[in-house]
Amino acid sequence: MASETKRVKGDVLLEMKGIVIDGKSDDKWNPIIRGVDLTLKRGEVLGLIGESGAGKSTLGLAGMGFARPGCRITSGSIIFDGIDLIAASEEKRRGLWGSRIAYVAQSAAASFNPAHHIIDQTTETALGHGIMPRDKAEADARDLYRRLQLPNPDTIGLRFPHQVSGGQLQRAMTAMAMSCRPDLIIFDEPTTALDVTTQVEVLAAMRDIVEQFNTAAIYITHDLAVVAQMAHRIMVLRYGNLVEEAPTRTMLKQPTQAYTKSLWAVRSLAKKERSSDDIVLDVQNVSASYGNHIKVLDDVSVKIPRGRTVAVVGESGSGKSTLARAITGLLPPSTGKILFNGQALPGALKNRERDTLRRIQMIYQSADTALNPRQKVRDIIGRPLEFYLGLNGADRDRKVVELLESIELDESYIDRLPSEMSGGQKQRVSIARALAANPEVIICDEVTSALDQIVQEEILKLLMKLQADTNVTYLFITHDIATVRAIADEIVVMHKGKVVQQGLKSKVLNPPYPAYTELLLSSVPQMDPDWLTGLLKKRQSAQA
Repeated sequence: MASETKRVKGDVLLEMKGIVIDGKSDDKWNPIIRGVDLTLKRGEVLGLIGESGAGKSTLGLAGMGFARPGCRITSGSIIFDGIDLIAASEEKRRGLWGSRIAYVAQSAAASFNPAHHIIDQTTETALGHGIMPRDKAEADARDLYRRLQLPNPDTIGLRFPHQVSGGQLQRAMTAMAMSCRPDLIIFDEPTTALDVTTQVEVLAAMRDIVEQFNTAAIYITHDLAVVAQMAHRIMVLRYGNLVEEAPTRTMLKQPTQAYTKSLWAVRSLAKKERSSDDIVLDVQNVSASYGNHIKVLDDVSVKIPRGRTVAVVGESGSGKSTLARAITGLLPPSTGKILFNGQALPGALKNRERDTLRRIQMIYQSADTALNPRQKVRDIIGRPLEFYLGLNGADRDRKVVELLESIELDESYIDRLPSEMSGGQKQRVSIARALAANPEVIICDEVTSALDQIVQEEILKLLMKLQADTNVTYLFITHDIATVRAIADEIVVMHKGKVVQQGLKSKVLNPPYPAYTELLLSSVPQMDPDWLTGLLKKRQSAQA
Protein backbone atom coordinates (compact mmCIF):
# COMPACT_ATOMS: atom_id res chain seq x y z
CA MET A 1 0.00 0.00 0.00
CA ALA A 2 1.40 3.38 -1.00
CA SER A 3 1.51 6.01 1.68
CA GLU A 4 -1.18 8.66 1.85
CA THR A 5 1.40 11.41 1.14
CA LYS A 6 2.47 9.70 -2.07
CA ARG A 7 -1.12 9.18 -3.16
CA VAL A 8 -1.99 12.90 -3.03
CA LYS A 9 1.09 14.10 -4.94
CA GLY A 10 0.44 15.63 -8.35
CA ASP A 11 -0.70 18.67 -10.21
CA VAL A 12 -4.20 20.11 -10.03
CA LEU A 13 -6.35 18.20 -12.52
CA LEU A 14 -9.78 19.71 -11.90
CA GLU A 15 -10.64 23.16 -10.58
CA MET A 16 -14.22 24.32 -10.16
CA LYS A 17 -14.91 27.85 -8.88
CA GLY A 18 -18.17 29.52 -7.90
CA ILE A 19 -20.33 26.78 -9.37
CA VAL A 20 -24.03 27.60 -9.45
CA ILE A 21 -26.41 25.01 -10.90
CA ASP A 22 -30.16 25.49 -11.23
CA GLY A 23 -32.84 22.87 -11.54
CA LYS A 24 -36.23 23.30 -13.18
CA SER A 25 -39.43 22.39 -11.34
CA ASP A 26 -42.94 23.61 -12.09
CA ASP A 27 -41.50 25.79 -14.90
CA LYS A 28 -39.31 27.62 -12.38
CA TRP A 29 -35.53 27.52 -12.03
CA ASN A 30 -34.24 27.06 -8.48
CA PRO A 31 -30.63 26.73 -7.28
CA ILE A 32 -29.35 23.21 -6.56
CA ILE A 33 -25.66 24.11 -6.16
CA ARG A 34 -24.98 27.50 -4.63
CA GLY A 35 -21.49 28.82 -5.40
CA VAL A 36 -19.34 25.78 -4.52
CA ASP A 37 -15.58 25.58 -5.14
CA LEU A 38 -13.82 22.24 -5.71
CA THR A 39 -10.16 21.41 -6.40
CA LEU A 40 -8.82 17.93 -7.20
CA LYS A 41 -5.23 16.75 -7.76
CA ARG A 42 -3.98 13.79 -9.74
CA GLY A 43 -3.92 10.68 -7.61
CA GLU A 44 -6.30 12.20 -5.07
CA VAL A 45 -9.73 10.90 -4.05
CA LEU A 46 -12.23 13.51 -2.90
CA GLY A 47 -15.28 12.29 -0.98
CA LEU A 48 -18.60 14.12 -1.44
CA ILE A 49 -21.10 13.36 1.30
CA GLY A 50 -24.40 14.78 2.48
CA GLU A 51 -28.03 13.81 2.74
CA SER A 52 -30.27 13.01 -0.21
CA GLY A 53 -30.90 16.09 -2.35
CA ALA A 54 -27.76 17.87 -1.11
CA GLY A 55 -26.44 18.18 -4.67
CA LYS A 56 -23.65 15.57 -4.50
CA SER A 57 -24.38 13.89 -7.84
CA THR A 58 -25.17 17.21 -9.53
CA LEU A 59 -21.81 18.64 -8.48
CA GLY A 60 -19.98 15.45 -9.44
CA LEU A 61 -21.50 15.44 -12.93
CA ALA A 62 -20.58 19.12 -13.31
CA GLY A 63 -16.96 17.99 -12.95
CA MET A 64 -17.47 16.42 -16.39
CA GLY A 65 -18.92 19.65 -17.76
CA PHE A 66 -22.31 17.94 -17.77
CA ALA A 67 -25.69 19.01 -16.42
CA ARG A 68 -28.42 16.37 -16.29
CA PRO A 69 -31.78 17.06 -18.01
CA GLY A 70 -33.71 19.70 -16.09
CA CYS A 71 -30.50 21.31 -14.79
CA ARG A 72 -28.21 24.05 -16.08
CA ILE A 73 -24.83 25.44 -15.01
CA THR A 74 -25.58 29.14 -14.66
CA SER A 75 -22.25 30.52 -13.43
CA GLY A 76 -18.75 29.58 -12.37
CA SER A 77 -15.79 27.96 -14.10
CA ILE A 78 -14.75 24.31 -14.61
CA ILE A 79 -11.17 23.73 -15.74
CA PHE A 80 -10.08 20.14 -16.45
CA ASP A 81 -6.37 19.76 -17.21
CA GLY A 82 -6.32 23.24 -18.72
CA ILE A 83 -9.55 22.76 -20.69
CA ASP A 84 -12.46 25.09 -19.97
CA LEU A 85 -15.34 22.59 -19.94
CA ILE A 86 -18.04 25.26 -19.91
CA ALA A 87 -16.63 27.10 -22.92
CA ALA A 88 -15.70 23.87 -24.76
CA SER A 89 -17.87 22.63 -27.58
CA GLU A 90 -20.18 19.67 -27.11
CA GLU A 91 -17.92 17.67 -29.44
CA LYS A 92 -14.86 18.50 -27.32
CA ARG A 93 -16.58 17.43 -24.10
CA ARG A 94 -17.86 14.20 -25.63
CA GLY A 95 -14.32 13.43 -26.74
CA LEU A 96 -13.25 13.54 -23.10
CA TRP A 97 -16.16 11.54 -21.68
CA GLY A 98 -15.34 7.89 -21.36
CA SER A 99 -11.71 8.28 -22.40
CA ARG A 100 -10.25 10.85 -19.99
CA ILE A 101 -13.25 11.37 -17.69
CA ALA A 102 -15.30 8.32 -16.68
CA TYR A 103 -18.49 8.00 -14.68
CA VAL A 104 -19.69 5.07 -12.57
CA ALA A 105 -23.41 5.48 -11.92
CA GLN A 106 -25.38 4.41 -8.87
CA SER A 107 -27.74 2.16 -10.81
CA ALA A 108 -25.96 -0.32 -13.07
CA ALA A 109 -29.27 -1.91 -14.10
CA ALA A 110 -30.44 1.38 -15.59
CA SER A 111 -27.08 2.03 -17.29
CA PHE A 112 -26.59 -1.17 -19.30
CA ASN A 113 -28.32 -1.96 -22.58
CA PRO A 114 -30.26 -5.19 -21.93
CA ALA A 115 -29.88 -6.30 -25.56
CA HIS A 116 -26.06 -6.45 -25.65
CA HIS A 117 -23.48 -8.69 -24.00
CA ILE A 118 -21.64 -7.23 -21.02
CA ILE A 119 -18.19 -7.45 -22.61
CA ASP A 120 -19.35 -5.57 -25.72
CA GLN A 121 -20.49 -2.70 -23.49
CA THR A 122 -17.31 -2.84 -21.39
CA THR A 123 -15.09 -2.43 -24.47
CA GLU A 124 -17.30 0.03 -26.36
CA THR A 125 -15.57 3.19 -25.16
CA ALA A 126 -12.03 1.93 -25.71
CA LEU A 127 -12.95 0.80 -29.22
CA GLY A 128 -14.90 3.96 -30.00
CA HIS A 129 -11.99 6.20 -29.02
CA GLY A 130 -9.48 4.01 -30.88
CA ILE A 131 -7.48 3.36 -27.72
CA MET A 132 -6.91 -0.35 -28.41
CA PRO A 133 -8.00 -3.04 -30.90
CA ARG A 134 -10.84 -5.42 -30.05
CA ASP A 135 -8.71 -8.40 -29.00
CA LYS A 136 -6.69 -6.32 -26.55
CA ALA A 137 -9.81 -4.52 -25.28
CA GLU A 138 -11.54 -7.83 -24.57
CA ALA A 139 -8.43 -9.27 -22.87
CA ASP A 140 -8.20 -6.13 -20.74
CA ALA A 141 -11.90 -6.38 -19.86
CA ARG A 142 -11.41 -9.96 -18.66
CA ASP A 143 -8.44 -8.83 -16.58
CA LEU A 144 -10.54 -6.08 -14.99
CA TYR A 145 -13.34 -8.57 -14.28
CA ARG A 146 -10.78 -10.75 -12.51
CA ARG A 147 -9.40 -7.86 -10.46
CA LEU A 148 -12.90 -6.82 -9.50
CA GLN A 149 -13.59 -10.34 -8.19
CA LEU A 150 -16.29 -11.21 -10.72
CA PRO A 151 -17.03 -14.94 -10.96
CA ASN A 152 -15.88 -16.75 -14.13
CA PRO A 153 -14.07 -13.65 -15.42
CA ASP A 154 -13.20 -15.28 -18.76
CA THR A 155 -16.84 -15.94 -19.65
CA ILE A 156 -19.07 -13.65 -17.58
CA GLY A 157 -18.76 -10.95 -20.25
CA LEU A 158 -20.68 -13.20 -22.64
CA ARG A 159 -23.80 -12.89 -20.47
CA PHE A 160 -26.53 -10.32 -20.87
CA PRO A 161 -27.09 -7.81 -18.03
CA HIS A 162 -30.19 -9.63 -16.74
CA GLN A 163 -28.19 -12.83 -16.34
CA VAL A 164 -26.02 -11.50 -13.49
CA SER A 165 -26.83 -10.15 -10.05
CA GLY A 166 -27.07 -6.44 -9.26
CA GLY A 167 -23.74 -6.47 -7.45
CA GLN A 168 -22.01 -8.25 -10.33
CA LEU A 169 -23.44 -5.74 -12.80
CA GLN A 170 -22.20 -2.85 -10.67
CA ARG A 171 -18.68 -4.26 -10.79
CA ALA A 172 -18.96 -4.73 -14.56
CA MET A 173 -19.80 -1.03 -14.86
CA THR A 174 -16.75 -0.17 -12.78
CA ALA A 175 -14.66 -2.23 -15.23
CA MET A 176 -16.29 -0.31 -18.10
CA ALA A 177 -15.26 3.02 -16.56
CA MET A 178 -11.71 1.82 -15.91
CA SER A 179 -11.19 0.37 -19.39
CA CYS A 180 -9.62 3.56 -20.81
CA ARG A 181 -7.59 4.28 -17.66
CA PRO A 182 -9.08 7.79 -17.39
CA ASP A 183 -7.50 10.78 -15.66
CA LEU A 184 -10.67 11.33 -13.63
CA ILE A 185 -13.31 8.87 -12.44
CA ILE A 186 -16.52 10.03 -10.83
CA PHE A 187 -17.91 7.27 -8.62
CA ASP A 188 -21.57 7.94 -7.83
CA GLU A 189 -22.54 5.57 -4.99
CA PRO A 190 -20.75 2.66 -6.75
CA THR A 191 -21.03 0.12 -3.92
CA THR A 192 -24.63 0.58 -2.78
CA ALA A 193 -25.67 -2.57 -4.66
CA LEU A 194 -22.84 -4.68 -3.24
CA ASP A 195 -22.83 -6.99 -0.26
CA VAL A 196 -20.18 -6.30 2.37
CA THR A 197 -17.79 -9.09 1.35
CA THR A 198 -17.86 -8.04 -2.31
CA GLN A 199 -17.61 -4.39 -1.33
CA VAL A 200 -14.27 -5.03 0.39
CA GLU A 201 -12.78 -6.44 -2.80
CA VAL A 202 -14.27 -3.73 -5.04
CA LEU A 203 -13.13 -0.88 -2.80
CA ALA A 204 -9.64 -2.37 -2.73
CA ALA A 205 -9.62 -2.74 -6.54
CA MET A 206 -10.86 0.82 -7.12
CA ARG A 207 -8.30 2.23 -4.72
CA ASP A 208 -5.58 0.16 -6.42
CA ILE A 209 -6.54 1.52 -9.85
CA VAL A 210 -6.41 5.10 -8.58
CA GLU A 211 -2.97 4.53 -7.06
CA GLN A 212 -1.46 2.62 -9.99
CA PHE A 213 -2.49 5.03 -12.71
CA ASN A 214 -2.31 8.28 -10.70
CA THR A 215 -6.00 8.75 -11.43
CA ALA A 216 -8.04 11.38 -9.64
CA ALA A 217 -11.48 10.45 -8.35
CA ILE A 218 -14.59 12.05 -6.91
CA TYR A 219 -16.30 9.53 -4.65
CA ILE A 220 -19.96 10.36 -3.99
CA THR A 221 -21.55 8.39 -1.17
CA HIS A 222 -23.77 8.49 1.89
CA ASP A 223 -21.80 5.70 3.56
CA LEU A 224 -19.40 7.38 5.94
CA ALA A 225 -17.44 4.23 6.69
CA VAL A 226 -16.87 3.62 2.96
CA VAL A 227 -15.73 7.17 2.24
CA ALA A 228 -13.29 6.83 5.14
CA GLN A 229 -11.54 4.00 3.24
CA MET A 230 -11.46 5.79 -0.14
CA ALA A 231 -11.04 9.54 0.29
CA HIS A 232 -8.07 11.71 1.19
CA ARG A 233 -10.35 14.71 1.66
CA ILE A 234 -14.06 15.02 2.38
CA MET A 235 -16.49 17.76 1.38
CA VAL A 236 -19.85 17.90 3.16
CA LEU A 237 -22.80 19.34 1.20
CA ARG A 238 -26.24 20.37 2.36
CA TYR A 239 -28.94 22.13 0.36
CA GLY A 240 -26.36 22.86 -2.35
CA ASN A 241 -23.95 24.61 0.01
CA LEU A 242 -20.50 23.54 1.15
CA VAL A 243 -20.82 22.93 4.89
CA GLU A 244 -17.32 21.74 5.70
CA GLU A 245 -14.15 20.49 4.02
CA ALA A 246 -11.13 18.79 5.60
CA PRO A 247 -8.68 15.88 5.24
CA THR A 248 -10.44 12.60 6.00
CA ARG A 249 -8.67 11.87 9.28
CA THR A 250 -9.35 15.39 10.54
CA MET A 251 -12.99 15.21 9.50
CA LEU A 252 -13.52 11.88 11.24
CA LYS A 253 -11.88 12.95 14.49
CA GLN A 254 -12.89 16.61 14.73
CA PRO A 255 -15.80 17.74 12.55
CA THR A 256 -16.45 21.41 13.28
CA GLN A 257 -19.98 21.95 12.01
CA ALA A 258 -23.13 20.78 13.80
CA TYR A 259 -24.53 19.23 10.62
CA THR A 260 -21.41 17.14 10.05
CA LYS A 261 -21.52 15.98 13.65
CA SER A 262 -25.15 14.93 13.12
CA LEU A 263 -24.06 12.73 10.19
CA TRP A 264 -21.46 11.06 12.40
CA ALA A 265 -24.01 10.44 15.17
CA VAL A 266 -26.73 8.65 13.17
CA ARG A 267 -27.44 4.91 12.91
CA SER A 268 -27.72 4.40 16.66
CA LEU A 269 -31.15 2.88 16.05
CA ALA A 270 -31.51 -0.63 17.48
CA LYS A 271 -34.81 -2.46 17.66
CA LYS A 272 -35.49 -4.88 20.48
CA GLU A 273 -36.30 -8.22 18.89
CA ARG A 274 -39.65 -9.97 19.34
CA SER A 275 -40.39 -13.61 18.65
CA SER A 276 -43.72 -15.10 17.52
CA ASP A 277 -45.17 -18.48 16.61
CA ASP A 278 -47.87 -16.95 14.35
CA ILE A 279 -46.41 -17.69 10.89
CA VAL A 280 -47.77 -15.62 8.00
CA LEU A 281 -45.37 -16.96 5.33
CA ASP A 282 -43.88 -20.45 5.40
CA VAL A 283 -41.33 -21.29 2.71
CA GLN A 284 -40.92 -25.07 2.63
CA ASN A 285 -38.02 -26.77 0.82
CA VAL A 286 -38.12 -24.40 -2.15
CA SER A 287 -35.72 -24.75 -5.06
CA ALA A 288 -35.74 -22.53 -8.14
CA SER A 289 -33.68 -22.10 -11.29
CA TYR A 290 -33.21 -19.62 -14.12
CA GLY A 291 -33.62 -21.66 -17.27
CA ASN A 292 -32.73 -25.31 -17.05
CA HIS A 293 -29.22 -25.06 -15.70
CA ILE A 294 -28.71 -22.16 -13.28
CA LYS A 295 -29.98 -23.26 -9.87
CA VAL A 296 -30.29 -20.24 -7.59
CA LEU A 297 -32.36 -21.58 -4.67
CA ASP A 298 -31.53 -24.98 -3.20
CA ASP A 299 -33.97 -26.52 -0.70
CA VAL A 300 -34.68 -23.24 1.13
CA SER A 301 -36.97 -23.25 4.17
CA VAL A 302 -37.83 -20.02 6.02
CA LYS A 303 -40.64 -19.16 8.47
CA ILE A 304 -41.73 -15.51 8.63
CA PRO A 305 -43.75 -14.55 11.74
CA ARG A 306 -46.70 -12.17 11.43
CA GLY A 307 -45.99 -8.58 12.43
CA ARG A 308 -42.24 -9.17 12.65
CA THR A 309 -39.22 -8.33 10.51
CA VAL A 310 -37.05 -11.10 9.09
CA ALA A 311 -33.81 -9.84 7.55
CA VAL A 312 -32.16 -11.88 4.79
CA VAL A 313 -28.43 -11.30 4.41
CA GLY A 314 -25.73 -12.79 2.22
CA GLU A 315 -23.37 -12.07 -0.64
CA SER A 316 -24.42 -10.86 -4.07
CA GLY A 317 -25.79 -13.88 -5.93
CA SER A 318 -26.57 -15.80 -2.72
CA GLY A 319 -30.26 -16.05 -3.61
CA LYS A 320 -31.73 -13.27 -1.44
CA SER A 321 -33.63 -11.46 -4.19
CA THR A 322 -34.49 -14.75 -5.90
CA LEU A 323 -36.22 -15.88 -2.69
CA ALA A 324 -38.31 -12.71 -2.88
CA ARG A 325 -39.14 -13.40 -6.52
CA ALA A 326 -40.28 -16.92 -5.63
CA ILE A 327 -42.53 -15.63 -2.84
CA THR A 328 -44.13 -13.00 -5.10
CA GLY A 329 -44.67 -15.47 -7.95
CA LEU A 330 -42.24 -13.79 -10.34
CA LEU A 331 -40.14 -17.00 -10.39
CA PRO A 332 -42.23 -20.13 -9.73
CA PRO A 333 -40.38 -22.71 -7.58
CA SER A 334 -39.31 -25.91 -9.31
CA THR A 335 -39.83 -27.86 -6.07
CA GLY A 336 -41.25 -27.10 -2.63
CA LYS A 337 -44.16 -24.86 -1.67
CA ILE A 338 -44.95 -21.53 -0.04
CA LEU A 339 -47.81 -21.18 2.44
CA PHE A 340 -49.49 -17.82 3.03
CA ASN A 341 -51.76 -17.77 6.07
CA GLY A 342 -51.65 -21.57 5.97
CA GLN A 343 -52.78 -21.84 2.33
CA ALA A 344 -50.47 -22.89 -0.51
CA LEU A 345 -49.71 -20.04 -2.91
CA PRO A 346 -49.92 -20.73 -6.65
CA GLY A 347 -46.34 -20.72 -7.92
CA ALA A 348 -46.90 -18.29 -10.81
CA LEU A 349 -48.03 -14.69 -10.39
CA LYS A 350 -50.64 -15.03 -13.16
CA ASN A 351 -52.44 -17.74 -11.21
CA ARG A 352 -52.92 -15.69 -8.03
CA GLU A 353 -56.09 -13.82 -7.14
CA ARG A 354 -56.05 -10.03 -7.04
CA ASP A 355 -56.53 -9.89 -3.26
CA THR A 356 -53.56 -12.22 -2.76
CA LEU A 357 -51.47 -9.93 -4.93
CA ARG A 358 -52.59 -6.96 -2.84
CA ARG A 359 -51.59 -8.56 0.43
CA ILE A 360 -48.00 -9.32 -0.64
CA GLN A 361 -46.17 -6.28 -1.99
CA MET A 362 -42.56 -5.71 -2.94
CA ILE A 363 -40.28 -2.68 -2.87
CA TYR A 364 -37.42 -3.06 -5.33
CA GLN A 365 -33.74 -2.26 -4.92
CA SER A 366 -33.44 0.22 -7.77
CA ALA A 367 -36.03 2.98 -7.87
CA ASP A 368 -34.56 4.11 -11.20
CA THR A 369 -35.76 0.95 -12.90
CA ALA A 370 -38.84 0.35 -10.73
CA LEU A 371 -40.57 3.67 -11.48
CA ASN A 372 -42.01 4.51 -14.89
CA PRO A 373 -40.03 7.57 -16.05
CA ARG A 374 -43.04 8.90 -17.96
CA GLN A 375 -45.47 8.80 -15.05
CA LYS A 376 -45.89 11.46 -12.40
CA VAL A 377 -45.98 10.57 -8.72
CA ARG A 378 -49.76 11.04 -8.76
CA ASP A 379 -50.08 8.08 -11.15
CA ILE A 380 -47.26 5.94 -9.74
CA ILE A 381 -48.85 5.85 -6.27
CA GLY A 382 -52.40 6.21 -7.55
CA ARG A 383 -52.34 3.11 -9.74
CA PRO A 384 -52.44 0.54 -6.86
CA LEU A 385 -55.11 2.66 -5.14
CA GLU A 386 -57.27 2.24 -8.23
CA PHE A 387 -56.37 -1.38 -8.96
CA TYR A 388 -56.69 -2.80 -5.45
CA LEU A 389 -58.94 -0.37 -3.55
CA GLY A 390 -61.10 1.15 -6.29
CA LEU A 391 -60.21 4.76 -5.44
CA ASN A 392 -60.57 7.36 -8.19
CA GLY A 393 -60.51 11.12 -8.71
CA ALA A 394 -60.33 13.34 -5.65
CA ASP A 395 -60.46 10.40 -3.24
CA ARG A 396 -57.44 8.87 -4.92
CA ASP A 397 -55.49 12.14 -4.89
CA ARG A 398 -56.23 12.72 -1.19
CA LYS A 399 -54.88 9.25 -0.40
CA VAL A 400 -51.78 9.90 -2.54
CA VAL A 401 -51.04 13.07 -0.56
CA GLU A 402 -51.57 11.17 2.70
CA LEU A 403 -49.12 8.50 1.59
CA LEU A 404 -46.59 11.13 0.52
CA GLU A 405 -46.80 12.72 3.95
CA SER A 406 -46.28 9.33 5.58
CA ILE A 407 -42.92 9.00 3.83
CA GLU A 408 -42.05 12.65 4.56
CA LEU A 409 -42.61 14.18 1.12
CA ASP A 410 -45.07 17.05 0.82
CA GLU A 411 -47.92 17.63 -1.65
CA SER A 412 -45.63 19.49 -4.07
CA TYR A 413 -44.18 16.14 -5.21
CA ILE A 414 -47.49 14.84 -6.57
CA ASP A 415 -46.91 16.13 -10.11
CA ARG A 416 -43.18 15.41 -10.33
CA LEU A 417 -41.60 12.91 -12.68
CA PRO A 418 -38.93 10.50 -11.35
CA SER A 419 -36.25 12.51 -13.20
CA GLU A 420 -37.17 15.53 -11.04
CA MET A 421 -36.34 13.77 -7.77
CA SER A 422 -33.20 12.59 -6.01
CA GLY A 423 -32.41 8.90 -5.59
CA GLY A 424 -33.64 8.93 -2.02
CA GLN A 425 -36.87 10.69 -2.93
CA LYS A 426 -37.55 8.16 -5.69
CA GLN A 427 -37.06 5.27 -3.28
CA ARG A 428 -39.52 6.84 -0.84
CA VAL A 429 -42.08 7.03 -3.64
CA SER A 430 -41.50 3.30 -4.23
CA ILE A 431 -42.22 2.66 -0.56
CA ALA A 432 -45.42 4.73 -0.74
CA ARG A 433 -46.54 2.75 -3.80
CA ALA A 434 -46.22 -0.51 -1.84
CA LEU A 435 -48.06 0.96 1.15
CA ALA A 436 -50.91 2.07 -1.14
CA ALA A 437 -52.13 -1.55 -1.47
CA ASN A 438 -52.55 -1.86 2.32
CA PRO A 439 -50.58 -5.14 2.33
CA GLU A 440 -50.04 -7.75 5.04
CA VAL A 441 -46.49 -8.54 3.91
CA ILE A 442 -43.96 -6.18 2.34
CA ILE A 443 -40.78 -7.58 0.83
CA CYS A 444 -38.11 -4.89 1.03
CA ASP A 445 -35.24 -5.55 -1.39
CA GLU A 446 -32.36 -3.26 -0.37
CA VAL A 447 -34.83 -0.38 0.05
CA THR A 448 -32.44 1.85 2.03
CA SER A 449 -29.26 1.23 0.01
CA ALA A 450 -29.80 4.39 -2.07
CA LEU A 451 -30.53 6.61 0.93
CA ASP A 452 -28.18 8.75 2.98
CA GLN A 453 -27.59 7.99 6.65
CA ILE A 454 -30.11 10.48 8.01
CA VAL A 455 -32.89 9.49 5.60
CA GLN A 456 -32.13 5.79 6.16
CA GLU A 457 -32.82 6.23 9.85
CA GLU A 458 -36.01 8.17 9.14
CA ILE A 459 -37.26 5.46 6.76
CA LEU A 460 -36.41 2.66 9.19
CA LYS A 461 -38.25 4.49 11.97
CA LEU A 462 -41.19 4.97 9.61
CA LEU A 463 -41.25 1.28 8.69
CA MET A 464 -41.17 0.28 12.37
CA LYS A 465 -43.96 2.73 13.19
CA LEU A 466 -46.09 1.32 10.37
CA GLN A 467 -45.44 -2.17 11.69
CA ALA A 468 -46.46 -1.15 15.20
CA ASP A 469 -49.62 0.54 13.89
CA THR A 470 -50.74 -2.07 11.33
CA ASN A 471 -48.94 -5.30 12.30
CA VAL A 472 -47.50 -5.49 8.76
CA THR A 473 -44.79 -8.12 8.21
CA TYR A 474 -41.44 -7.32 6.56
CA LEU A 475 -39.05 -9.60 4.73
CA PHE A 476 -36.05 -7.27 4.64
CA ILE A 477 -33.31 -8.12 2.14
CA THR A 478 -30.13 -6.18 2.83
CA HIS A 479 -26.35 -6.31 2.96
CA ASP A 480 -26.18 -3.53 5.55
CA ILE A 481 -25.57 -5.05 8.98
CA ALA A 482 -26.36 -1.71 10.66
CA THR A 483 -29.81 -1.88 9.07
CA VAL A 484 -30.22 -5.44 10.31
CA ARG A 485 -29.38 -4.38 13.86
CA ALA A 486 -31.84 -1.51 13.56
CA ILE A 487 -34.91 -3.27 12.23
CA ALA A 488 -34.73 -7.08 12.42
CA ASP A 489 -36.36 -9.51 14.81
CA GLU A 490 -34.91 -12.55 13.10
CA ILE A 491 -32.09 -13.07 10.58
CA VAL A 492 -31.66 -15.56 7.73
CA VAL A 493 -28.12 -15.95 6.36
CA MET A 494 -27.90 -17.24 2.76
CA HIS A 495 -24.91 -18.47 0.76
CA LYS A 496 -24.92 -19.97 -2.75
CA GLY A 497 -28.67 -20.49 -2.74
CA LYS A 498 -28.82 -22.22 0.65
CA VAL A 499 -29.80 -21.10 4.15
CA VAL A 500 -26.68 -21.49 6.31
CA GLN A 501 -28.02 -19.92 9.52
CA GLN A 502 -31.30 -18.51 10.84
CA GLY A 503 -32.64 -17.43 14.20
CA LEU A 504 -33.32 -14.49 16.46
CA LYS A 505 -31.11 -11.45 15.89
CA SER A 506 -29.46 -11.84 19.28
CA LYS A 507 -28.39 -15.37 18.38
CA VAL A 508 -27.09 -14.69 14.87
CA LEU A 509 -25.20 -11.47 15.65
CA ASN A 510 -23.43 -12.76 18.76
CA PRO A 511 -20.52 -15.22 18.85
CA PRO A 512 -19.72 -17.95 18.31
CA TYR A 513 -20.36 -17.51 14.60
CA PRO A 514 -20.42 -20.06 11.78
CA ALA A 515 -17.55 -19.38 9.35
CA TYR A 516 -19.66 -17.65 6.71
CA THR A 517 -21.47 -15.41 9.21
CA GLU A 518 -18.07 -14.47 10.64
CA LEU A 519 -16.91 -13.47 7.14
CA LEU A 520 -19.97 -11.26 6.64
CA LEU A 521 -19.66 -9.49 9.98
CA SER A 522 -15.90 -8.94 9.65
CA SER A 523 -16.48 -7.27 6.25
CA VAL A 524 -18.66 -4.44 7.60
CA PRO A 525 -16.69 -1.19 7.05
CA GLN A 526 -15.64 0.75 10.15
CA MET A 527 -15.20 4.49 10.68
CA ASP A 528 -11.43 4.09 10.57
CA PRO A 529 -9.35 5.07 7.49
CA ASP A 530 -6.98 2.16 8.20
CA TRP A 531 -9.73 -0.48 8.49
CA LEU A 532 -9.66 -1.72 4.88
CA THR A 533 -5.87 -1.89 4.72
CA GLY A 534 -5.76 -3.78 8.01
CA LEU A 535 -8.47 -6.22 6.96
CA LEU A 536 -6.75 -7.02 3.66
CA LYS A 537 -3.44 -7.62 5.41
CA LYS A 538 -5.11 -9.87 7.96
CA ARG A 539 -6.78 -11.95 5.25
CA GLN A 540 -3.58 -12.17 3.21
CA SER A 541 -1.71 -13.42 6.27
CA ALA A 542 -4.40 -16.02 6.93
CA GLN A 543 -4.09 -17.30 3.36
CA ALA A 544 -0.27 -17.45 3.46
